[in-house]
Amino acid sequence: MSNIVAGVPDLKFAHPRLAAVYDTFDGDRGDLGAYEEIVAESGAGSVLDVGCGTGCLALRLAAKGLRVTGVDPAEASLQVAKGKPGGGTVEWRAEIPSGEVFDLAVMTGNVAQVFLGDDEWAAVLRDIHAVLRPGGWLVFETRRPEYRAWDEWAARSEPVVREVPGVGLVEQRFELTSVRLPLVSFRDTYTFADGEVLTSESTLRFRDRDELDAGVTAAGFRVVEVRQAPDRPARERVLLCEKP
Repeated sequence: MSNIVAGVPDLKFAHPRLAAVYDTFDGDRGDLGAYEEIVAESGAGSVLDVGCGTGCLALRLAAKGLRVTGVDPAEASLQVAKGKPGGGTVEWRAEIPSGEVFDLAVMTGNVAQVFLGDDEWAAVLRDIHAVLRPGGWLVFETRRPEYRAWDEWAARSEPVVREVPGVGLVEQRFELTSVRLPLVSFRDTYTFADGEVLTSESTLRFRDRDELDAGVTAAGFRVVEVRQAPDRPARERVLLCEKP
């Protein structure tokens, strides 16, 4: 199986100090309840959380008694996940595991958009397809390019300061650095109370509906339903794809 992300993960996921403050700045994960509902609807007993990050969804699903594997190439993020209550109830992996079978795979947040090249996107879809049982589900979300989220990002100029438990005050500054559609790049700069400054560069790919349909169909999936993301109504698509 290929690594789920080509190249090196963004520093905010891969650096131990940034991974430790990620949840504080990521805010309330109110979007995850919708994924819990989808998993329950599907009747899945086993879930592959692709791009699990610090494990927020994986741990919630494992607490319901499901067999959950969280996959992320950022070891620092996995270490944070392992240290959370219930961390031992999830299998944490750096790559999509071969030889295992799951009922459902999920990609939340911006995970589906970090695969910038067509080959990368096709590879991860094939890898997920290979570990799902016949009749299994792939569920993922992606921002709709027609709503131009980057216009809102460009207006973000004020720093955000948070008190991080066990760390202290941390300042985050956001900067939109490039819009060359379908790619949009941005920079997060974190300043710690001891003066250390760490900068993370990120790029997302915005795919339209035709591209999404073509990609998942080529990988062997069938798009069954498209829903709105509850935290960004009408601005994101949540695709429910079945492996026939």
